[in-house]
Amino acid sequence: MEKSTDSATLSAIKEAEKTGIKTVWDRYAAQIPQCGFGETGLCCRNCMQGPCRIDPFGEGPQMGVCGANADIMVARGISRAVAAGTASHGGHAKHMAHTLFKSAIGEAPDYPIRDEAKLKAVANRIGVKVDNRDVRAIAIDVAKKALEEFSEKESPLTWAATTMTKGRIDTFLKYNVVPTGIDSVVAESMHRTTYGVDADPVNLLLGAVKCALADYAGCHIATDIADILFGTPHPTLTRANLGVLNKDAVNIAVHGHNPLLSDIVVQVAGEKDMIDRAKTAGASEGINIVGVCCTGNEVMMRHKIPLATSSVSQETVILTGALDAMVVDYQCIMPALSNIAECYHTKMITTMPIAKIPKAVHIEFSEANAKESARRIISTAIEAFKKRDPNKINIPDISSAAFAGFSTEAIIGALSLVNKEDSLKPLIDNIVAGNIYGVCLFAGCNTVKVTQDANYTAMIKELVKNNVLILATGCASGAFARHGFMTPEATEKYAGNGLKAVLKAVGQAAGLGGPLPLVLHMGSCVDNSRAVDVTVAVANKLGVDLNMLPVVASAPEPVTEKAVAIGTWAVASGLPTHLGVVPPVLGSKTVTQVLTSTVKELFGGYFIVEPDPVKAAEALLSVIAERRRGLGLSA
Repeated sequence: MEKSTDSATLSAIKEAEKTGIKTVWDRYAAQIPQCGFGETGLCCRNCMQGPCRIDPFGEGPQMGVCGANADIMVARGISRAVAAGTASHGGHAKHMAHTLFKSAIGEAPDYPIRDEAKLKAVANRIGVKVDNRDVRAIAIDVAKKALEEFSEKESPLTWAATTMTKGRIDTFLKYNVVPTGIDSVVAESMHRTTYGVDADPVNLLLGAVKCALADYAGCHIATDIADILFGTPHPTLTRANLGVLNKDAVNIAVHGHNPLLSDIVVQVAGEKDMIDRAKTAGASEGINIVGVCCTGNEVMMRHKIPLATSSVSQETVILTGALDAMVVDYQCIMPALSNIAECYHTKMITTMPIAKIPKAVHIEFSEANAKESARRIISTAIEAFKKRDPNKINIPDISSAAFAGFSTEAIIGALSLVNKEDSLKPLIDNIVAGNIYGVCLFAGCNTVKVTQDANYTAMIKELVKNNVLILATGCASGAFARHGFMTPEATEKYAGNGLKAVLKAVGQAAGLGGPLPLVLHMGSCVDNSRAVDVTVAVANKLGVDLNMLPVVASAPEPVTEKAVAIGTWAVASGLPTHLGVVPPVLGSKTVTQVLTSTVKELFGGYFIVEPDPVKAAEALLSVIAERRRGLGLSA
C-alpha cells in the first residue's frame, strides 16, 4: 500500500527513511498484525477481572467473566468512544467560554470581542437580552449561559435546542436522548458502561446518541465563541502543503485544535520587535507561521496562515529540517513529535497543563498573559533557528492555492448577493432544478490504515461530476487543500455542468471574477456545526426535517474518538454518514445492524461503511437520489 498520494509527504517520508527516523507509517507496520479482537470490538478491560475476549468464530469464549456478550462489549466500547470525544470537544468549548467571560470582565485583555454582530446574534438565539445593553454585559451573560451547559440542569442544552429543527427536537424527546448537561452526560456514559450497569446494547447505543448530541452542543459553543473573539471567517486565499515553509524565515508550526493560543502567536509574530529579532538572528524574511491539523484551519481561515499538513503527516513538517518550533495545544498531537524533534534543531513546545509531552519545552499558556507566552514561544523559536543545520534542510517545493473561510454567514452572505430579498432561494431553487444534486459534508481525519488522501480525492471527483456541492472541515479540508481542490480552477476542471454554473453565478455575484472553489472550507472539526446551521436553515425554509433533505456526510479516514462522536450526532441529526474505515463493531451483529439499518427507522440517518471510495460515492449518490424522490424532485 502506498503511504500517501501527496508527493510532498512522500518526499519527507523518503528523507526519514534515509536517516533512519521512524514515522507513524513505520510504527504502524511494527504493529501488524493488529489485534483482531480489538478490531471487531470484542475486547473489554472495563474491570480488573479482564481483559476479556470473545471469539468471533464461536469456537472460544462467548462471554466475558461478568457474562457480557459480544453485543454488550461492542456497545460499551462505542459508547465510551463517544464519551471521550464529547469530553474533548466539551473541554475545548469550556475553555472558550471561560475566556469569553474573562474577556468581558477585563481579566483577559489580549482577547477583545472582535465580532459584536456575532455576539448579538448568538445572544438573541439563546435568549440573552441585547437591546440597549453594553457589549461586555451581553458577553458576560452569553459566557454564563455557555458555562451552564456543562452541569446538569432540568432543561435541554440550549446550544442544541436552539439550532436544530423542531422535528429533530421532537424525535430526540421521543427516544429520550435529550442531554441536559455536557459534562453530566459524559459522566453518565462512563457510569452506564462500567462494570455491572447497563447490559442492554440498544439502550447503551441510545445513551451514546444522547452523549453525542452533547458533543454537538459543545462543538457549536466552541465555534460561536471563537467567532466572537477572533472574528467570523470570510473567504480568504492562502496556500497549503510543505512548500509553505520558508528556509529564509523562522518557521513556527501551530498544531492542535484550540485557537486561543495560535491566534495570539500569529498576532505577536507580526510585531516589529519580533520580526527585527528574527532578522538579526539571520532570518532575512522574518517569521513564518504555518498551521497543522485543526489549529491550522483556525488560523488559515482568519489570518491567511498557510496550512503545512494534516494529522497523520504531522511529523513531516519537522522532517523538512526547516521547522524551528512545533507549538502544540491539545488533541491529535503525536507524542512521537518530541522524538523526531530531537533529531533536528526543532524545539517542541507544549502549552497546556493537560497536554505535556516528555522532552518538550513547556511554556504555560493562560488567558491573562497570552501575549507574554507567545513572545516566549517565538523567542524560543528564534534561538532554535540559530542552530539550524543547512545540510538537513529539505523543503519540497510543493504547495497549492486554497480558498478558506466559508462560514455559515459567509455562505448566506454570498447567496444574498444573488437574491437580496431571499438569500436561501438561489440554493433551494438550484437543488430543486437539479443543478445542485445534493450536498456532502466531508469531515474527519487522515489514518495510517489507508493511503493518505486517496479516499478523499477519489470520492470528490465522483461526487462533483454528478453536481454534488462539497463542504469540508478539519483534516478533510486539509486533504482537499493540499491537492488543489479548494480553488476555482478545480471547479472548472471537475464540476458537473449544473454545479459549475451555480458556483460561477455565486462567484461572479461575489465579485470573484470566476466561480467559487470546488470545496467550501468551513473550518476545523468543531466547525461541523456550521454545516448543520446551513442545513437547518434550508430545512426550516422548506418546512421539512433534516432527515428529508438530500444532504449526506462522509468521513473517509476517521481516526479519533471525536470522529465517533461527530458521526453519531450526524446520524442522529438525520444525515446518512459514510465511513471509509470499518469501526470496531463487526463483532456484534446487533450493533452493526442497529448502526447501519435500525437507526434509520429511529432518526433517519444511518452509517454507510464502505472502504472503496468509488463505491462509497455511488452509495451516497444513491441516498441523495432516494431523498430527492422523497421530496418529489427528479432523481
